[in-house]
Amino acid sequence: MASIIDGKAISLAIKEELKKKVRELKEKGVRINLAVIQVGDNPASAVYVRNKKKGCEYIGIGSLSYELDKETTQEELLDLIRELNAREDVNGILVQLPLPSHIDEDTVIRAIDPKKDVDGFHPQSVGALCIGQPGFVSCTPAGVIQLLKRSGIQIEGKECVVLGRSNIVGKPMSILLLRENATVTIAHSRTRNLKEVTGRADILIAAVGRPKMITRDYVKAGAVVIDVGINRDENNKLCGDVDFDDVAPICSAITPVPGGVGPMTVAMLLYNCVASVTIGQSGAIS
Repeated sequence: MASIIDGKAISLAIKEELKKKVRELKEKGVRINLAVIQVGDNPASAVYVRNKKKGCEYIGIGSLSYELDKETTQEELLDLIRELNAREDVNGILVQLPLPSHIDEDTVIRAIDPKKDVDGFHPQSVGALCIGQPGFVSCTPAGVIQLLKRSGIQIEGKECVVLGRSNIVGKPMSILLLRENATVTIAHSRTRNLKEVTGRADILIAAVGRPKMITRDYVKAGAVVIDVGINRDENNKLCGDVDFDDVAPICSAITPVPGGVGPMTVAMLLYNCVASVTIGQSGAIS
């Protein structure tokens, strides 16, 4: 049976480290504030925003909340972002996605000052990641790397398959794995002989958004399986992209859903907020 990679415990350890760092910064007169913008009343977004605010409070940084009506225009949202860009007391700006259909997400992401882009979505942040320069890294992929490292799982020299090619997870995930000297394959819906490709992986990272798609037929015996998916099954119960009960008996380590990658995303957002005061000098968390 696989060992369970406990994202809750690892994320708590990171938050304790950040709490200490924030205390040290406060002693030097440095204060950190995260501005969180939510447009509309999407229930899932409200939960995510609430968790981020709790995380800020836990490590001792400030959070500024902007809850905008779903009828808010794109220009009104951009005006708020410009205001926050200019405020010296705001270190990070987070616009909760998804946005209402009348607002273009790409335009909004590009409007955020890259020095305050704690989500790591701005093209400048992505470009810095690609060429190995300091900058904010997308929180979920950064969290996966921390799960692996802090669980004692070697990445260097391993064959890694990332199932999914999104800008938020799949693509940055592959770059971070390359940074760790892994051999990386990105697979997706058009990949031929998918089970054969995923079956080569020493580390398989599933980020496709399809409930319980990954069964033991996709997994090499003894592999490490990281499940990024958050879905609902036929009983409306939270589940991942991996059929946990089917896969766990044959792999060496696996993340559960919930309690695996999810808590790490918030932890790495908080890390980016703290790093925002020195982002020009610091790289990724080690």
